[in-house]
Amino acid sequence: QVQLVESGGGLVQAGGSLRLSCAASGRTFGNHVMGWFRQAPGKEREFVAAINWSGDNTYYADSVKGRFTISRDNGKNTVNLQMNSLKPEDTAVYYCAAQRGSLYSVAWNYNYWGQGTQVTVSS
Repeated sequence: QVQLVESGGGLVQAGGSLRLSCAASGRTFGNHVMGWFRQAPGKEREFVAAINWSGDNTYYADSVKGRFTISRDNGKNTVNLQMNSLKPEDTAVYYCAAQRGSLYSVAWNYNYWGQGTQVTVSS
């Protein structure tokens, strides 16, 4: 019954910005770690960023540190990913996910997943 829906993907030139949003329905996620993952064609799904239940700790893949910012609004049951200085290698389908545990970068530990939103960065 828990659903996660991503939005905000699109086509952007290198150096540009996009803001992804993930809306949760069916339950509140104030007690969940929320994460973003991405997957490019022919590649494995990789961790991008995560945020703890209170929002005071964030975690990022080395490839996006300093460029991406994750945030959450528990009152609205949403998590966002602000992506700046985008590079062609950021092109992928981006997924939001939620877990009750604390293995922030481990995909299989997440309990709920969205359908994904396409991000394409052109050069």
